[in-house]
Amino acid sequence: MIDYKQLKALSTVIEEQNFEKAALRLHVTQSAVSQRIKQLEEVIGQTLVIRSHPICPTRAGQALLKHYRQIEMLQNEVMSELNPTLQSGHIRLAIAVNADSLATWFLPAVDPILRQHKVLFDLKVDDQDQTQQLLRSGEVMGCITSSSSPLQGCHCIPLGVVVYRCLASPEYVNHYLSNGCNRNNLMQAPIVEYNHKDALQHRYLNRFFDLSPGDYPTHRVPSYSAFIDMAVRGFAAGMIPDQQADFHIKTGQLVDINPGYYLSVPLYWHVWNLKTPLENELTDALLKQGKIDLAPFSAHKELTSP
Repeated sequence: MIDYKQLKALSTVIEEQNFEKAALRLHVTQSAVSQRIKQLEEVIGQTLVIRSHPICPTRAGQALLKHYRQIEMLQNEVMSELNPTLQSGHIRLAIAVNADSLATWFLPAVDPILRQHKVLFDLKVDDQDQTQQLLRSGEVMGCITSSSSPLQGCHCIPLGVVVYRCLASPEYVNHYLSNGCNRNNLMQAPIVEYNHKDALQHRYLNRFFDLSPGDYPTHRVPSYSAFIDMAVRGFAAGMIPDQQADFHIKTGQLVDINPGYYLSVPLYWHVWNLKTPLENELTDALLKQGKIDLAPFSAHKELTSP
């Protein structure tokens, strides 16, 4: 029989990425947290946590995390349905979302969820090509990703398409591309990427200019606001979604270096197949906001996805 206090200790350590912080949250000693995980490992007969930086679960740990978080979500739903006064505090929802969605349409989408329910979000931010890995590992209950391949035990729901254009400041264009936006000039022109997982810039330059990573200088800036600022200040060109670009284009701060050429990135919502009322409500909220802020799939025949 699995002890759910031990499972909660495992889940909290992974969430907090620290044994001491997990102990504070659980109102027990650090040694008690370590002992609970050790006892759980003895019952399972496998190591569950890799004590590294960052702390991460093993494959067995991932399976237990997913099981515990699903049970926790179902339990809170049942308590709330039977008697709202029995609901045990807030429901914690771990969701993986790409930085651009978080900066634009995601928070307006979940606004009614946060206003109507006792929910705490634990948002994991990663590239839209990578967020599905967090769902596979059991770290999140849902993710927004560019992959349409559903995982076992999960729903895959199309949300819409984000159009990315390669933008830069007029100063940048005058300096690097005054003789035209072509392969030779772009080999000397810096671009900016969000992190080492961000492949959007490379896909664009490869598709339209036959350039490969390493053929051009690259800044790496893992901050949404600083990423945009790098382009506005003339230090780099970058792939920026239309939702973020409109203001900067209208004010003349940014221009499209290659008008008429863009990448259409699809977004899908992958979520556990639990069909709880809160999960359904969250899915409906994302779909509703997607119809407002994202382009329809019917308008984009050629999609860029992993």
